[in-house]
Amino acid sequence: MQILTSLITGLIFGVGLIVSGMADPAKVLGFLDLTGLWDPSLALVMAGAIGVGAVAFAIAGRRTTSLIGLDMKLPTSRELDRRLMAGSGLFGIGWGIAGFCPGPGLVALGMGETRALIFVAAMIAGMGLFELIERRRQAGLLQAAQTRASAR
Repeated sequence: MQILTSLITGLIFGVGLIVSGMADPAKVLGFLDLTGLWDPSLALVMAGAIGVGAVAFAIAGRRTTSLIGLDMKLPTSRELDRRLMAGSGLFGIGWGIAGFCPGPGLVALGMGETRALIFVAAMIAGMGLFELIERRRQAGLLQAAQTRASAR
């Protein structure tokens, strides 16, 4: 049931990205070009997505299980730290350069868009690099905690 639900949800999301123009990097870059021929149409798409998301999170916050019986796993942290801000900045820079973000990039790849292949490869490489850095960071934090504990 979970796989079927995931497949249907992904298909609906992908079709929505295609219909809204989010899978078209030219349209996205036109939206981001505030000093040129700005295309504000994606602002309506984003406003609609934020509205739907806000309602969905409000409902989900009151539930302990999903509609298909899985545990709800919602973010608990509200902290705006340096890592979140840096990641957000990198995301925005990548979006502005490529005209893709992860969801539309995968949809465009499925549509045979060559630039999406380059984007998705770079995205996977970035995710791998993050994982390596995060593992080293966690190992360093663990080692520091152990050093402090043994010094007591």
